Amino acid sequence: IYTPAFSNVAVGGYDAVSYFGGAPVKGDAKFATSWKGAEFRFANAANLAKFKANPAAYAPQYGGYCAWAVAGGYTAKGDPLAWKVVNGKLYLNYDQTVQKRWAKDIPGNIAKGDRNWPQVLK
Repeated sequence: IYTPAFSNVAVGGYDAVSYFGGAPVKGDAKFATSWKGAEFRFANAANLAKFKANPAAYAPQYGGYCAWAVAGGYTAKGDPLAWKVVNGKLYLNYDQTVQKRWAKDIPGNIAKGDRNWPQVLK
C-alpha cells in the first residue's frame, strides 16, 4: 500500500469508500483501521464498517500507486485527487496530466497494470 514518507496513512487520508459515492472526502483519524500495514481513514462510522467488511472492494487498485506507472512497469505515488472508479474499482494516478494519458486507453492500461502487479514492486 502506497504511503508517503514518514506516514502510514493510505490514500492521502481520504475516505476510500467516499469515492464510490462520487467524490472523495477527507477521512477522520477517529474512524480509522489498519489494512495491509497502512492506516485507512473514513469520514464516518458507516464507511469504516463498509471498508472493514470488504477492504479489497474499496481500497485503490495497485496499492494506491499510480495506475499509469504500474501499466508502464514502474511505480509512482498516487494522488487521491486524480482518481477514477472503473468497473467498481478505484484507480489513482500521479496527477491530472498523467490521468489524461491513462484515460486514453483505460481498458488497455488496466490490462497492462494487472499483468505488472504486484511484480512491479520488486
